[in-house]
Amino acid sequence: MRLVVSLFLPTWPTDRLRRRLGQSAPPPDAPLILAGMDGQRRVVTAANAAARLIGLHAGMAITKAQALVPDLQIMDAEPEADLEGLERLAVWSLRRYAPIIAVDLPDGLMLDITGATHRHGGADGLLKDMLTRLGQVETAGRAVCAPTFGAAHALARYGADPVRVVDPLDLNVAIGGLPIAALRLDVGIVSALGKLGMETIADLEAMPRASLALRFGSMPGLRLDQAYGRVAEPFEPVAAPDRIEIERCFAEPIGAPETLARYTHKLVAQLCQQLEEAGVGARRLDLRFHRVDNRIEAIRAGLAKPSRDRKQMGRLLCDRLETIDPGFGVERILLAAPSVEPLGYRTISNLGEVPLPDVAALVDILGNRVGEDRLFRLAARESDIPERSVTRIAPMADRTLLRWPKRWPRPSRLFARPEPIDTMALLPDHPPVHFIWRGSRRRVKRADGPERIYGEWHVSDAEWLSVRDYFLVEDETGARYWVFRQGDGMDSATGGQGWFLHGLFG
Repeated sequence: MRLVVSLFLPTWPTDRLRRRLGQSAPPPDAPLILAGMDGQRRVVTAANAAARLIGLHAGMAITKAQALVPDLQIMDAEPEADLEGLERLAVWSLRRYAPIIAVDLPDGLMLDITGATHRHGGADGLLKDMLTRLGQVETAGRAVCAPTFGAAHALARYGADPVRVVDPLDLNVAIGGLPIAALRLDVGIVSALGKLGMETIADLEAMPRASLALRFGSMPGLRLDQAYGRVAEPFEPVAAPDRIEIERCFAEPIGAPETLARYTHKLVAQLCQQLEEAGVGARRLDLRFHRVDNRIEAIRAGLAKPSRDRKQMGRLLCDRLETIDPGFGVERILLAAPSVEPLGYRTISNLGEVPLPDVAALVDILGNRVGEDRLFRLAARESDIPERSVTRIAPMADRTLLRWPKRWPRPSRLFARPEPIDTMALLPDHPPVHFIWRGSRRRVKRADGPERIYGEWHVSDAEWLSVRDYFLVEDETGARYWVFRQGDGMDSATGGQGWFLHGLFG
């Protein structure tokens, strides 16, 4: 199933201008418009959110806008700079999100994320990450993922939800109620259709195609077919400058899986040679198959660390060739490394040293199958509170210097949230005699403790007096548990004196 994202930036020109001006930019809540020439008229070309709220919009005469808002902030439009900014955003997105990205003038991007969502935990995670990062640089955005670009484009601009992933089975319902203007038709055609009583895409879809083409030409029918996926919509993706890539064209289209795999390995070998000449290693690979019908199929693979290993890279790409639909044939294959890092030669010693095991290849295979975000390593973190003393780091990240305390052991399985237990214990410093956890009664045979842990007052005022007393207890079956009492057993200000199970020892 194809997944296409339309990223809509409703206030891109004003957001970009505010970033350029920095501290000298007008306040965010002040109405701001950009002015440009439309023939002999000076009109509004863009307006920020505050200006839109009071009725200012693109195409309005500047004199009218000034009459409505006397203290209006007006600046000159910079269309060329806006386009350059969109292209830079597309190149940045190309390295992070998808192998196929195009600029959707004048205020958006088109991303084909088919096969590239595993790195972000699915399409929802990718969209949220994209909008979060845009929000960090004060850029407003809306993003919709759909099976077709026409549908994604329409929902991003006219839909109710700023972030949405459309199921293919719900496509008709999702776009049927949108206005006809969402189909990217000329204003004259939209106005003429409205005079005939057709307001929504569903109304236009129900109209006989022959009479529609006779009166309004082929464009309304083409836009309908593109939105519903009956006709493909080709586009030319952007290319990052100075990107290392290898291309292979064919006089006759190819399509057999073994043929695609053979040429993939050949391209990998050529790419590795260029990487070696540049002194870098690939961190991400994009393999694009250009079909004879102008459709592009793509594979994106990530690597845990910079690499020029031909065997490893070829295996990662060929493992996902089954997701490629060659259609009536592939006429061009392009392999690129959009993300590279310095990689030098490694010295090999013959003095009997034991080589360190390299699990990068295994991490790459698992990451491209289950998702890179699902692979992590646990490391110590500077905190006395047990649940805060653990953090996730990348599988191939460097070792950290922090270590957990050796004097007091920590359980191999630490619960994300301590689970309450019913128990009986002598106060203030005795371990429990027995406890009931998840409906089962366990009698304590051995115990060690208490280990007192104080709250972190610098994190929260509520932890100023809080105390936990931890015990390592063992039941009659030999199972060991990590339990604690909330409070010191004497003063109620230190905690509620309830008991909790926080972890299990292996």
